[in-house]
Amino acid sequence: MTRMFQGFTEETIRFFLDIRFHNEVSFYRAHEDEYRKHVKEPFYQFIDSLAETMLSISPDIETRPSKCLARLRRDTRFTKDKSPFRDHLWLLFRRGGEMREGSVMYWFELGPDRLVWGLGFWGQNRPAMDALRKRMEEKPQEVRKVLRQCGIPDDTLHLFGDSYQRMKPPAGMPLELAMLYPLKEIYVQRVNIPFEACYQSSLSEIVAKDFLRLKPLYLLLRSAADEGRAQLDA
Repeated sequence: MTRMFQGFTEETIRFFLDIRFHNEVSFYRAHEDEYRKHVKEPFYQFIDSLAETMLSISPDIETRPSKCLARLRRDTRFTKDKSPFRDHLWLLFRRGGEMREGSVMYWFELGPDRLVWGLGFWGQNRPAMDALRKRMEEKPQEVRKVLRQCGIPDDTLHLFGDSYQRMKPPAGMPLELAMLYPLKEIYVQRVNIPFEACYQSSLSEIVAKDFLRLKPLYLLLRSAADEGRAQLDA
């Protein structure tokens, strides 16, 4: 039976630092038990603590820890950096069976110098963003309502995304939509959170609260992604 999430520990961060400076297969094999106890187990507990919340957002979200947590071992086939292991880990909550690239996902990431979470697309998704732009043009009040329901952006949840430099919003579009219109992708990230929060059992409650707050945006992006994919398949 999985124990309840009690917070990550200093040993979690110490393992990430150790693997950063001893990024070798031999080191990992000698410390694999530490990885399982101080990294993998608390991450699994954290995922389990959020599962009910995620399924209340959408029942098709994958919540099995083994499907949500990234692997510590890196895929180095197509990168110059041949370091075999990550010095941080992330987890994703997205529709079960969906490819990661371009997916709509909630995420959480922890490392020695990062504690972040949020919602958005994994990378660029032009068909989904085109569908969202169409929604902004045809039903601007619907999109504005979603932003108001989520209360974004504010001093805790910021909106991010790279823009097409030559893409201009239609004349007269409300400012909050005009800022989103030229984006290549969109994601919301939690800011202004003290790193020490990762050591508290209440972390899962804080993250769950933010994820629930962003439910209207998740459903909007999910709808846009499905519409964009349908256009490609037509």
